[in-house]
Amino acid sequence: MTLPFPLATPEPSEIETGRKLFAQDTDFLKGVVAMDGLPPADRIEVCFAGRSNVGKSTLINAVTGRKSLARTSNTPGRTQEINFFTLSDSHYLVDLPGYGFAKAPLAQVGKWQRLLKSYLAGRATLRRAFVLIDARHGIKAVDAEILALLDNSAVTFQVVLTKADKVKARDRDAVLTQVRATLQKHAAAFPEIVLTSSETGDGIDTLRAIIATLA
Repeated sequence: MTLPFPLATPEPSEIETGRKLFAQDTDFLKGVVAMDGLPPADRIEVCFAGRSNVGKSTLINAVTGRKSLARTSNTPGRTQEINFFTLSDSHYLVDLPGYGFAKAPLAQVGKWQRLLKSYLAGRATLRRAFVLIDARHGIKAVDAEILALLDNSAVTFQVVLTKADKVKARDRDAVLTQVRATLQKHAAAFPEIVLTSSETGDGIDTLRAIIATLA
């Protein structure tokens, strides 16, 4: 029986396409705090979303092979802008503000949320959102708002489980069951899950391949 939302398994040719793409230069372009600051929508774009401290910046660094491209911090909510990175001259990688437990005034959090909604609804070149979920905990209540926002914005999103090296196989299966059941309620969910570890490198080639083969 085929499971709903199986783990993504790219073909070897797709893995090679991803390797070649990410062998090229990735650079920080700009941090955006308002819609009029967005760069031109002139290339394929993917974004990374996740609750605070899910390992988003660490994963972006692992995928790009750059140890300090995206800022990492133990302080939740440090990423307060939409950060754009150029990958070669063909892609934007976009780091969205972390959500949940942000140590910021409510007015500032509200500003980020409005910017995020405007970005997701109005970016025609956005091909996929990668929603990062901690493999130790599965989808939590704090993730519900971003999943609903992506549904409502008709932005295809794909769940990326992070920190897979910190979970025993038995516990991981239970988390996968919970994630699959939750995703079946979301129309915009892409029907494959990516299991990753920035520590061991597991799943990094898969994520590169997915990004490289998006039309």
